[in-house]
Amino acid sequence: MATQLLRTRVIVIGGGFSGLATGAQLKKQLGLDDYVIYERSPEYGGTWWANRYVPSIFYSLSFAPNPDFAQLFPQQAEILAYISEETSTWSVRLSNVLTGETFVQECDVLITAVGGLVNPNPCTIPGLASFAGPVMHTAQWDPAVPIEGKNVVVLGNGCSGSQLVPAIAPIAQNVFQFARSPQFYFPRANPTIHPAVKWAFRWVPGLMLAVRWLLFHILERSFGQFYTTPRGDRQRAKEKALSDAYVEKTAPRAYWGLLKPRYKVGCKRKVYDPGYLASLHRENVHLTDDAVVQIGEREVVTASGTRYPADVIVLANGFVTGDLNINIIGRGGATTKTHWAKYGGVEAYKTTALSDFPNFFIVFGPNAASGHTSVLFSIETTIDLIIRLARPVLARHPSASAVCVKPEYEKAYSEEVQSALRDRVWADCKSFYRDATGWNFAVYPWSSYTMWWQARFPDMNAWAYTKSPAKTE
Repeated sequence: MATQLLRTRVIVIGGGFSGLATGAQLKKQLGLDDYVIYERSPEYGGTWWANRYVPSIFYSLSFAPNPDFAQLFPQQAEILAYISEETSTWSVRLSNVLTGETFVQECDVLITAVGGLVNPNPCTIPGLASFAGPVMHTAQWDPAVPIEGKNVVVLGNGCSGSQLVPAIAPIAQNVFQFARSPQFYFPRANPTIHPAVKWAFRWVPGLMLAVRWLLFHILERSFGQFYTTPRGDRQRAKEKALSDAYVEKTAPRAYWGLLKPRYKVGCKRKVYDPGYLASLHRENVHLTDDAVVQIGEREVVTASGTRYPADVIVLANGFVTGDLNINIIGRGGATTKTHWAKYGGVEAYKTTALSDFPNFFIVFGPNAASGHTSVLFSIETTIDLIIRLARPVLARHPSASAVCVKPEYEKAYSEEVQSALRDRVWADCKSFYRDATGWNFAVYPWSSYTMWWQARFPDMNAWAYTKSPAKTE
């Protein structure tokens, strides 16, 4: 039987940057101490090691900047919730993933901050169960697995695969990397930040904030490359020329064909090279696009029939995307699956709200990602919007037990987002941003300036505040 926990005002699901920032802002902006953050991993932090390419000064929370980064680029629960329509109260059932013990806790506002990179993609290659060695995903790296002197098979060549190969190549006997499609690679200058600069960041008022905003504006200038316009075409052509030149300068000629994409720049996230291309010159590193079709006890077999020895298999094949990763039941028994079926795909009003789910918000939700800048900007912007909307509910305003977006506004916004995305570079390329029908559930189609403005000055006509007669204090 589930243990009933004490009621709390806010439950936040997820203890990564999104969840921790939400808790911090609940305290800072509302003075609220009565909230709980739940995280299924042994430690807080989330999966941020997989997204380390944005400059560190812009890769910190604006309200808690870190002046002590050593380099410009830093070096990495099962839940069911349903709402009572009589009291506008969420009842959250949680299961301890280690002990199996279950708990139930009620709250006024439920916020999911689990992020999009949570559950690794499974390996579906036949024969995996027969493999005699360890198999692990880059997001679930086991440091106890020996790599030194081993034949390591790496499946995937995206951001995490490009980080992994140069890290293990010096100690592995062989690294066999199997790529599905080329990536756009760019040089990653990573200067050490001088102690005097770190001192200035700490002690000169406003300096770090000024540098942060300067970097923000520089990164925003690249947003034009996502438009399918003559200007966007010119920007992408320049970017492709830079990437191709870098590949030809840095990587072995034999691999150039595997390192120069034919799709448009911006279709997928760029890779700022952590030493990957240079590592391809090593005699023990082997790159191929010959797909693995069978896994044996100590080998993998490709489509051409080539056999590669394997002691360890590392999956660098990304994550399951397009889901909230928690079970939510809203008004009238609506689930996220039934709700999204009405709208045509995974979506949320202003990336955070669903009309069948009052007092429920998503941090870094559908169409909140960018292809060019720090996701922390999107996270903080959304948190500010959530707190602005939830403030009357959490302040126990007499006419506000619940807040929910109106369905007609959610529908119009969803259509506007998908319409805008049809004129962006992501419309005609294959990536994890889109589902099998072509619905783009991941990327925000406008600039970060627009996101900030819409969160800072929300259209309050889109929101319905209601009082529940049966509400209990």
